[in-house]
Amino acid sequence: MNNRHATLCSSPEWAEHIATNVLPAAVGPLNLGDEVLEIGPGYGASTRVLVEAVPRLTALEVDESLAAALSTSYPGVTVVQGSGDDLPFEDDRFTAVVCFTMLHHVHTPRMQDDLFAQARRVLRPGGVFAGSDSIASSGLSGFHDGDVYVPVDPASLAPRLEAAGFTDVEVSVPEPEWFTFQGRA
Repeated sequence: MNNRHATLCSSPEWAEHIATNVLPAAVGPLNLGDEVLEIGPGYGASTRVLVEAVPRLTALEVDESLAAALSTSYPGVTVVQGSGDDLPFEDDRFTAVVCFTMLHHVHTPRMQDDLFAQARRVLRPGGVFAGSDSIASSGLSGFHDGDVYVPVDPASLAPRLEAAGFTDVEVSVPEPEWFTFQGRA
């Protein structure tokens, strides 16, 4: 992650945006259940909210130093260092899997699809997969200079989630800069 990006994602302003705008739009009144997996929490802006909202939270973070920092900041959260396209968890373990503003950091569309399939595999029947991501723009492309930046087109997301085995898929664009999604296992 480049320095501008790291500064934004670790800022109080970003944490406030995630807490007041993104999470309510992405999960709204959904019942996430008692065993939630968060993929790609980064600096923990969404983890900060989720840890207070769900009984048990597991966070999977690909970056080793961010995973270590999350473990220190959130001792009640099980933090695992690993990649969302190869989840180290058993089938049907979680009641919900969530990921916020991180899909565009997954290296390829194929790896994004693998992440979707892995999320479906670890969800209990009826469990929910929900999250958000940014909509591609030239400004975001420049902001991600030197970073992995593989935007997800919200118009193509529903069929990709359905191909991974999700039903009742909904994708919405609450603001022109970002979208939310939900699907059921």
